[in-house]
Amino acid sequence: MKLTGKEKISYGLGAVGKDMVYMLSASYILYYYQDILGVSAIAMGFILLGARIFDAFNDPVMGIIVAKTRTRWGKFRPWLLIGTLLNAVVLYLMFAAPPTLDGSGMVAYAAVTYIVWGVTYTMMDIPYWSMIPAFTEGGKEREGLSAMARSCAGVGSAIVTIITMKCVYMLGQGDERTGFRWFALIIAVIFVLCTLTTCINIKEKSTVQVDAPSIKQMLQALIQNDQAMATVITIVLINMSMYITSNLVIYFFKYDFGGEGWYNSYTLFSTFGGAMQIAAMVFFFSLLRRFFSTIQVFYVSFAMAVIGYVSLLILAFTNMSNVVLLFIPGFFIFAANGMLAILTTVFLANTVDYGELKNNRRDESVIFSMQTFVVKLASGVAALVASICLSVFHLNSDTENTAEVAKAAVSSVVGLRMTMTLIPIAGLVIAGIFFHKKYKLTEEKVEEIAEQVKIRREAGQNQLTGGK
Repeated sequence: MKLTGKEKISYGLGAVGKDMVYMLSASYILYYYQDILGVSAIAMGFILLGARIFDAFNDPVMGIIVAKTRTRWGKFRPWLLIGTLLNAVVLYLMFAAPPTLDGSGMVAYAAVTYIVWGVTYTMMDIPYWSMIPAFTEGGKEREGLSAMARSCAGVGSAIVTIITMKCVYMLGQGDERTGFRWFALIIAVIFVLCTLTTCINIKEKSTVQVDAPSIKQMLQALIQNDQAMATVITIVLINMSMYITSNLVIYFFKYDFGGEGWYNSYTLFSTFGGAMQIAAMVFFFSLLRRFFSTIQVFYVSFAMAVIGYVSLLILAFTNMSNVVLLFIPGFFIFAANGMLAILTTVFLANTVDYGELKNNRRDESVIFSMQTFVVKLASGVAALVASICLSVFHLNSDTENTAEVAKAAVSSVVGLRMTMTLIPIAGLVIAGIFFHKKYKLTEEKVEEIAEQVKIRREAGQNQLTGGK
């Protein structure tokens, strides 16, 4: 039975809410604790990376728990709701650090809240994405829902990217610490409401039932699914490259662009970038899909991202002061990011059928738990790289020595510009080359595999019924 419009919208709203939360954490947690609260950049970098390493153990375990769950409401929705409620509470606590804490106490608070946030995010993220193969048919329907959900996720990310600093200054009346506390509370409430809509309106449809795998079986399934491994490695490289920039761009505007109203320029740039990301997901991707395959669109997106970073590097070294000029690299980078987000999810969903055909078991929870882990791992590595940059080049709130945000030292600015452009370029080039060599699931191959899986399932059902 085909999905209804109500089901699609409800599922998409869940993506909007959860990626609003994820973007707030991924892009602003380092800035909040390092620049506003004064925690060591290196300490924050290792906290963020350490939390992601912890997820290496947490995510597969959550995948097993989801696979073993059997309730009257399904195996996905209960965890989706529980994880959302817990994550919303922890999100608020993470951006509401007690003013009495300082030094080691603040470091400990940041570490505990961020690790718990990662655990609770996994609790709802794995069930959310695992639902795609579970209640859709293969081929175009799955691709369509994946693209729509990822587009909605991009909308959520874009909204937070656009409004965060403006809202923080308004809610806190100039006090960033107070502003972040109120803003986190608002985002947490929106998150819960979006997930409730998903849980109420999405009904899990019948799928082939398999026994829940052990940890050993899960690891074997991942190792044996070479296409899933190729996809997740590509996802790591792409996201690491993009997150380095997203962590550092706020420092670029504050300490390179400078000026008392730097956050207005940052908001204007983010608004444009967010609009381009949404446009790419909703319009550009669909337009390109009329003429090219998903893999071809993937390479187009790679080229756009590299062009964007090269132009950003050139513009940065011209010492320009007009934010509108930054729209040129912004268009290429944000549009590419939007399309790459859709495509990697589609490619990963395609590996589920491939794994079932190759290994004779359907491991959607395993595979999508890997997606959650690798994206968060990428954000952790990116945060560590960004924190090292901030520490080495001495970029922090001490730079502000007047009412107007001062421009940082020339050496610091040069280091910042190089880090936020050259490293992402290198990461994207490596990702493109690796993907080209390893990923083999063309659209024709995907359709062929889906048909083979269907035939195998029908044969299995005939055996169970004695051929009747």
